[in-house]
Amino acid sequence: MMDHARDLASVRDATKRLLTASAELDNARAPEPSRLPGWTRGHILAHLARNADALVNVLQGRPMYASGAARDADIERGAPRPLDVQLADVRESADRFQDAAAVFADWSRTVELRNGVTDQAARVPFRRWIEVELHHVDLGIGYELEDLPEEFVEREIAFLADRFAGHPEVPLTRLTDGTRTWSTGRTAAEPEVTVTGPAPALLGWLAGRREGAGLDVSGGPLPSLPPL
Repeated sequence: MMDHARDLASVRDATKRLLTASAELDNARAPEPSRLPGWTRGHILAHLARNADALVNVLQGRPMYASGAARDADIERGAPRPLDVQLADVRESADRFQDAAAVFADWSRTVELRNGVTDQAARVPFRRWIEVELHHVDLGIGYELEDLPEEFVEREIAFLADRFAGHPEVPLTRLTDGTRTWSTGRTAAEPEVTVTGPAPALLGWLAGRREGAGLDVSGGPLPSLPPL
């Protein structure tokens, strides 16, 4: 069961970590390439700010973004801004998200996200937590998958395993870090692929941040996963 209040606190803590680390950059390093193809660090910071505002829209019953093109244009427009402007935008938009969540009442309600995806409102804070943590890693400023909170790593592996569950292009796959186990992929009876490794490495592969380094695979090759 989702604990939205606890997740909101985790979002707040994660945002503070990201802002503190990003403040060590300067205007010369902000436009440098991030770990995401085609995006600079400025693109990531602009995206994080606009994503917070988009989730306010979700909680208040409006479309998450006006359109995909508008979303992309906002990110491109915001990417070249000076670092202090970027960080102020991330901070202020994060505050707007927390303020909107503080007065939101019906956490059992189904809300619509991007591209027609729906979810329970109670999961929205966790979705924001995902954005902040993974994009902190994507900035490439010293925060790695191994630095992510253990609770977040376990829950995000489960979230992504569920996302790929039943996907026709992903073979039946068992994931394990030696202690915990998750399943994903097709549900038809077939030989099972087992992927074993440290939880951060499993998350890196599932989230498209790593190509499988540190993972052992049996029962077949490492499955190719669809883009998120």
